[in-house]
Amino acid sequence: MNFVAIDFETANHRPESACSLALVLVRDNQIVDKYYTVINPQMPFDQDNIKVHQITANDVKEAPTMAEIWPEIAPLFTPGMLVVAHNARFDTNVLKRSLARYEIPEPHYLVLDSLKVAQKFEPQLPNHKLNTVSDELGIDLWHHHNALADSEACAQIIIKEVEKHGETAMKPFLEQR
Repeated sequence: MNFVAIDFETANHRPESACSLALVLVRDNQIVDKYYTVINPQMPFDQDNIKVHQITANDVKEAPTMAEIWPEIAPLFTPGMLVVAHNARFDTNVLKRSLARYEIPEPHYLVLDSLKVAQKFEPQLPNHKLNTVSDELGIDLWHHHNALADSEACAQIIIKEVEKHGETAMKPFLEQR
């Protein structure tokens, strides 16, 4: 399969407060490229969010905004491109709302949620959190809630499930954005 795995961390409870982003590019079921950046959300950080991802306002004060990052990553979000995320509703909403802040039109692309895939193919698990699924599948989630580590684990979940069940088993999970 060919896809890009995405993960955001946010500065606060608002989805438009993206403070870090990672993208992992997969071609022929192999990770071929990785991208990570912190983002200046231009809004306050919540202490609860900082406790989760360890990113502070000071860490992003010189970072680019989402509007500045978008031209670089926009080619990955076109009709027919497959974007994978664990709990995709969260990450696709962060993307949508972060772009809307800068009046950037919402892109259209295909989405595959590794959470839903894991719920279907790993029903024995007590939950389907990224760390639980990663442990079950032998994936090294080297720093949970680091966007790069999370997007790599997400990519590996799909790679492993495709290896076990085939690419056509993923088709029922595809959604259009």
